[in-house]
Amino acid sequence: MAKNEKKSEKPDKKSTAKADTDMKAKKAAPGKAKKPDSEKKPGVKKSSAPKAPAKKVSKPGAKAAYSPRLRKLYLEKIVPALIKRVGYKNILQVPAIDKIVLNMGLGNAREDANMLKGALEDLAVISGQKAQITYAKKPISNFKIREKDPVGARVTLRQKRMYEFLDRLLSLAIPRVRDFRGMSNKSFDGRGNYSFGVTEQIIFPEIDYDKIDKIRGLDVTLVTTANTDEEAYELLSAFGFPFRVRPQEQQSPEGANA
Repeated sequence: MAKNEKKSEKPDKKSTAKADTDMKAKKAAPGKAKKPDSEKKPGVKKSSAPKAPAKKVSKPGAKAAYSPRLRKLYLEKIVPALIKRVGYKNILQVPAIDKIVLNMGLGNAREDANMLKGALEDLAVISGQKAQITYAKKPISNFKIREKDPVGARVTLRQKRMYEFLDRLLSLAIPRVRDFRGMSNKSFDGRGNYSFGVTEQIIFPEIDYDKIDKIRGLDVTLVTTANTDEEAYELLSAFGFPFRVRPQEQQSPEGANA
């Protein structure tokens, strides 16, 4: 038994020779590159080097920012044309439409609540914006109106909704007016603002004729940044307002024959 134990304690020559050859091969081999972090075993911490921010890639089919048609027309064609015609030295001097106010007056809104409700609904459909109720500022005994009684409704349009309403007004609503002979060129207030009246709200295509309870009119006011009526007239004419021909613009018979 003692002899067997001594034999087992002696190392195997073949295993020691193989281990020596493996060590020599590792030493003789050139410097190997370290394994990338992706090939490391799980649980090993990755390098804490800061990463570059990822670039935002626009998705295919993404919609661009919407811009109304008349706004593009104003920036691309109307502004250069007015600078050339009037001779503005700065682009900021070119007049623009600031806002559009729609006002619908109701005399007996206090007595008939349904009339006020119908006016608010009509203005909301026409403008695409919720209408506000206007109240009387002082009592008027002749019309039986007390202070703070509801007397009408109004809407103020700006930016995109303003240009969209103006586009529908010029392209669809005004051509539907019966016996239309042009818009008056004397409705300016002296400060570059223009107002006109609409006798029937059904000229707007958004109004369903079968659902309205009464024919109502409304007032439309275009507030511009023009300093004079002449500048406002040139601005609105560039947008395509169908004004009546002014007397000085009419050709004389001699000039027409020539």
